[in-house]
Amino acid sequence: MAKEFRVNRRIRADEVRVIRGEDSSESVVMQLRDALEMAQDEGLDLVEVGANQNPPVCRLLDYGRFKFIQSKKQREARKISRSASKQKDVRLSPVMSDNDIQTKIRMTKNLLGEGAKVRVFVRFRGRQRAHPEIAMKVLRKVAEGVASVAKLEKPPGMEGRVLSILLAPSPQQKERERQAKASTVATTDVPAESEVTSTAADDANVPEPEAIK
Repeated sequence: MAKEFRVNRRIRADEVRVIRGEDSSESVVMQLRDALEMAQDEGLDLVEVGANQNPPVCRLLDYGRFKFIQSKKQREARKISRSASKQKDVRLSPVMSDNDIQTKIRMTKNLLGEGAKVRVFVRFRGRQRAHPEIAMKVLRKVAEGVASVAKLEKPPGMEGRVLSILLAPSPQQKERERQAKASTVATTDVPAESEVTSTAADDANVPEPEAIK
């Protein structure tokens, strides 16, 4: 559910800080009635985006567009969350051409890039099970091909006729996703309450992904 903001005459404070300008560089403290007159003159809404500030922080916005952007952000966040909680499968064959292996590597990278864990597996048929080392070589090639964006969460294991590994997005990949999301928020021309006061996060040192031995 989209967060509700007090708008126009629903704002309770007698005095507000009105922020103007695309870069939030202009702000002025004024009486609420004066801020409402300013919004009306410019054909905009007075939106309280910092209710906990003293005085409350407001912006002059097109509130309909503001709500649309906020709703879109929340949908994207839910989509990322759902993708992160799902496990995807990529099926290999014991014998594959280099082109086919590269295709599977790209597919696996795309799934990892969406935040999903990926089970890469080979299903043996007939006498193929007698030569698991062949399938292991294919698994190793795929794992090495995605090593820059993945970590090995579960080493190779046999379950019936299936040999599989489980890959998860690496810390490096998660950091890239975080930075991409932060960049998207930074370029949005309508900030939310959390954007009134900016913060910076230190880059974390992350380990290299594990290799299949």
